Amino acid sequence: MEDRVKTIADKSRIENEMAWEDRDVPSTLYGLLNRASDKFPNRSAVSFQLLSDPKSPAVTLNWKEFRSKTVQAANLLRSLGIDEKETVAYLLPNSIETAIVLVGGAIAGIVSPINPLLDTAQIAAILRDLNAKVLVTLKAFPKTDISQKAAEAVALAPSVEAVLEIDLNGYLSFPKSWIVPFLRPKTSVRHSARVLDFGAELAKQRNDDLSFADKNIDRFAACFHTGGTTGMPKIAQHKYSGIIFNGWCGANAIASEDEVIICPLPLFHVFASYPILTVAIASGSHVVLPTPAGYRGEGVFDNFWKLVERWKVTFIVTVPTAASALMQRPVDADISSLKTALCGSAPMPTEMFKRFEKLTGVKILEGYGLTEATCLVSVNPLQGERKIGSVGLPFPYVDVRILNCDSSGKVESECESGDIGEICVSSPGVVAGGTYREASKNDGLYADGKWLRTGDLGKVDDDGYIWITGRAKDLIIRGGRNIDPALIEEALSAHDAVAFVGAIGQPHRHLGEVPCAYVELVENGHSTGEELREFAVEKISDKDALPRVVEILPELPKTAVGKVFKPDLRKKAIARVLAETLKSEKIDAVVASVEEVKNRGLVARVSLKGDKKEKSRAADILGEFSFEWEFSDG
Repeated sequence: MEDRVKTIADKSRIENEMAWEDRDVPSTLYGLLNRASDKFPNRSAVSFQLLSDPKSPAVTLNWKEFRSKTVQAANLLRSLGIDEKETVAYLLPNSIETAIVLVGGAIAGIVSPINPLLDTAQIAAILRDLNAKVLVTLKAFPKTDISQKAAEAVALAPSVEAVLEIDLNGYLSFPKSWIVPFLRPKTSVRHSARVLDFGAELAKQRNDDLSFADKNIDRFAACFHTGGTTGMPKIAQHKYSGIIFNGWCGANAIASEDEVIICPLPLFHVFASYPILTVAIASGSHVVLPTPAGYRGEGVFDNFWKLVERWKVTFIVTVPTAASALMQRPVDADISSLKTALCGSAPMPTEMFKRFEKLTGVKILEGYGLTEATCLVSVNPLQGERKIGSVGLPFPYVDVRILNCDSSGKVESECESGDIGEICVSSPGVVAGGTYREASKNDGLYADGKWLRTGDLGKVDDDGYIWITGRAKDLIIRGGRNIDPALIEEALSAHDAVAFVGAIGQPHRHLGEVPCAYVELVENGHSTGEELREFAVEKISDKDALPRVVEILPELPKTAVGKVFKPDLRKKAIARVLAETLKSEKIDAVVASVEEVKNRGLVARVSLKGDKKEKSRAADILGEFSFEWEFSDG
């Protein structure tokens, strides 16, 4: 175990000890898995329970068993034609099998998780773009449409030759296990791919070793889609070196070998796949997956603290929306085993951070990562100073620069400490020139050909901590889920009365932000905001992408070339939401202004008329939002 990074000086010291390439880490994922199995054969590796009741049946594999099942999965996929250049995709909720397919798929070839929440057309488009040969998915099961979606997508993706189906019924006990076959939804779609039972085919494979050579080369082993909720998501490519780097970082900076990590996040996302599962492999720790849908699972939030007690959880993985929901539940169990909580995906409001600590006695480690960088970039130090609102210190061997670049990626200037610019990253997880599968999408993506341009705006302070102040890209992040504003803009633009649309994320106390839209009507056009929102409901199938508010303005702010200027719209949204929130809480206050402040980003100034007690109450409410604010005398 390496020394923990407490300060930026520790990071430099570790880097100066030796180059990353000289570190004693396996060069392949199979090598990393073998190391965990050899060192901790009988230690629990992965646990899964189908239902959220803390007394419901659960299945646990130790590291030796997990390795054996993963070896079988890799061998099975090779028998179906998956090699280093072929892709196996999976459309799955969480389960032990999902973890096995993720790791086994990367060992056999290129594994590509697909979000089951996407619509069928998007799933099919990803399968076609990947030229996927095998799809692993669910056998029809009550209360989920994944099997139906998979069949419809495969019918539109002729490259898929085989479909492996996983049956969750094995996790149920009698009498529920007996009833499920009678309740299975029927899948009416037909396609030409072979449909095989995953469990039966797995059992046919040898489990002691691979049936093929594990070549000691660094290669692409995974593809994760990223982007918005409309059109074709971009597909990021990950090499063994980046995946293993995540495991090394987490094992040496976040988790220890005796951790019990509860992970209610989906294994189709990099957060759960790398900083959690790969870190567990690297450290030998134990991962618990509560229900297929994780935090979205029925009863998970209500039973969460009891699940912590059941599994003696030491480490929670969360996102701001989930943390907010958990704080609305009483701690009705013994959670004395809990030591650490890791939060990512979106900024956490300061007040939420404080409430979580007060409720659980645990400080949250806020971190930063992105799919394009094979995830991990930075985290607040486990044993050092945790700066609330920052995303911490870069991991060793991660080079973060705050730069101003032109559209081609040429660096125009590097920002001084405390100045805001675009966060750009170079690390073993960044594949310079090959981040996206589609070559054209890499154009202009790298600062001076080396540093990945994240699209996030931020600064680095004098202590080396990274602060995210905004986004150069326009994605709306609702509770950690990316929503492309173009989806909303295209829908509303189809209305005859609409001339211009600007969709942005408006602040939300629990979700971080939710979509809203500002509209300029055509000359002599007539409509109302509510009418336009109802029009959008008919055009947008994804309910998360529906704008909460559609507001009509006489004219939208625009740049010199006629593009809608969204920073001004964000100011309007912040002012409106704050005014509505303070009014609903019966606080006599006025939002005096929302201004762009150097080195801070957008800052809301609130003029309060009440006494000291009222000011304290207002501060608590304002602290639930993720942007900066201050009281004003104006």
